[in-house]
Order: sequence, then C-alpha cells, then structure tokens
Amino acid sequence: MSDLAARQQRLIALFHGAPIQKVTGMTFRYDDDGHAVFTMPYNPNFNHAMGAIHGSVFGTLVDNAGWFTVAPHYENWIVTVEYSTRLHEPVSKEMLIATGKIVRMGGRMASAEMEIRTPNGTLAATGAGTFIVTAQPYDQEK
Repeated sequence: MSDLAARQQRLIALFHGAPIQKVTGMTFRYDDDGHAVFTMPYNPNFNHAMGAIHGSVFGTLVDNAGWFTVAPHYENWIVTVEYSTRLHEPVSKEMLIATGKIVRMGGRMASAEMEIRTPNGTLAATGAGTFIVTAQPYDQEK
C-alpha cells in the first residue's frame, strides 16, 4: 500500500470514530481519483425554521470535503485557513453528497473546490478552501 493510500485509510478510520460523525451520520470514502466523498443522510434535527436543511450543515460538508481531499497528500497534519460556502438551492428531506477536488498543491499550502449535490444531481452548494501544513507529523496525534 502506498503512503497516500495508507494515509487515506487512516483518515477514514479517524473520521468514523469522531463525535461529529456520530451526531451527523456522515459517511466518508475516497473515490478512484482520490477525492473525498461525504454522504450525509437527511436528519430533521438539522432543519431551519422554514423546513429546509440549515446552511451550517453545508459549511461543515464543504470544509470536510476539502480538508480530507487535501490532507493525505502531506506527511504532517493540515488545518483549514479559510473556507467559503455558496448556497445555490434549498434542500429539504434529502441526503447530501459532498465532494472535494484539489485546485493547487504547494509545499505548505493547498487549495480545493468542493460541491454538494443531492442524489438526483441537483447542485445545492459549492465552496472553496485553503489549507496549511502544520509542524505536527501524522504519527503524533493530539
């Protein structure tokens, strides 16, 4: 197994053990191109007062899809510097699928673009993020 594949498998395991995964029900995998793919089932607890899924859920998915797409390409942990989310369509009672794509990889900084779609292909949101490499190696977990 390559170092990249090993880091991807480790990140999948870490995410699926995280408290946020248990609260949101998100699942996470890498596709054949190395893009992080998050699937979040519909949960009425995440609706806003008008009955659609709250925008903060989209922000969480955008950050996750970008961070986990970039992270395995570095030997040290990365952190999110900034991310933006653009909401395109309100979504009610549907699963959300978020995917990340690397735009640029540098020695210490990377940028990614993310999109969120419904199972029928509706583009619900897009986003972009910047991530920076820390001094903490993967083998030194917090």
